[in-house]
This record gives sequence, C-alpha cells and structure tokens, in this order.
Amino acid sequence: MHCWKTINVRKQYGLGRLFLLSTLVVMMVFSFAYALLGIINNSHKSDDYFLIFMLAVLGVYPLHKLFHFIPMFSHRDKIKFIVINQFKFIPILHLRIIEPIQKSRFLFILLAPFIFVNVLLVIGALAIPSFAHYFTILFAYHCGICLIDLVYVKHLSKSPKSAFIEETDAGYEILIAEPNY
Repeated sequence: MHCWKTINVRKQYGLGRLFLLSTLVVMMVFSFAYALLGIINNSHKSDDYFLIFMLAVLGVYPLHKLFHFIPMFSHRDKIKFIVINQFKFIPILHLRIIEPIQKSRFLFILLAPFIFVNVLLVIGALAIPSFAHYFTILFAYHCGICLIDLVYVKHLSKSPKSAFIEETDAGYEILIAEPNY
C-alpha cells in the first residue's frame, strides 16, 4: 500500500479558525433548533436542575469520545490513548488507531458520536419539553464539538472507496493498494 494523500485539518485550517467555525456552528444550530422546538412545543421552560445541566455540559465531551470508542471496541488492542493539555488546562483525549482500517469503518467511527449523541439529545428535548432549552444548548454544543469530525468526513469521502485510513502524527493518511502491472 502507498499513501494517496495525507489530511491534517488542524494544520490546514488552524486551531483559531476551527474554534471560530465551531462557535458559529454552535450559535447557528442553537438558533434554528430552539426556534424549531418553539414551533413544535411551546411549553413553559424551567430553570430547575441547572447544576445537573452544567454537569451535562462537562459530560458531553467524554460522551462524544465514548461514542468514538464504541465502534472501535473490537480493535481495542490496537488503540492508543493520548491525553494532551490544550492551552495548559483543557485535557484533550485522542484515540489513535495504530494500524490501517477500512475507509467505511473509519467514516462510521467519525460519524458515530454525531449521529447517536445528537439523536439522544433531540429525543430528550422532545420527551421533556420543559427542559428542551437545556437539551438544545447541549445539542448545539455537541454539534460544535463534531465540526472537526465532519470536516474530516468531507475530506475522506473524496478518497477511493477501497482505501484504508491510518492515523499518524502527520494526520490521517489515505492508503491505497498498489496496482498490479
């Protein structure tokens, strides 16, 4: 196999631009989701359980990482856990697969948190309308967290269907089989 292309979104866009885009996504998603929820169910909103909401805000990121890990569970012996302190006080957990995996499986690993966590949050907002604003804030926040995954999905979806993806220090390497001549 040889490397078809290397993708490093953090290096390509920069952390500042990714943070700005993520913030814009959070604000847009919250605005549209809250307005739509207001149309669907215009019930009284409660500010009870604010402490639980703040704990949920802190729990969204670990839940996001858990939903990245669940599809990789069968390959858990091939996963390397790395903790990096961003800005010297924010711990960021990286799950690195240390061997190439199929593109389709890798895309599912990237999309799993976006699909499953957001579905849970939307169901929560619809099931408990008096706390829909809490769920909507969590939904928007999680969409902001998912932005980098979605950008990687966009770039990886343009690669050959039979490609394998390997994660290295340089970014994601798209590997394709060498043609037989």
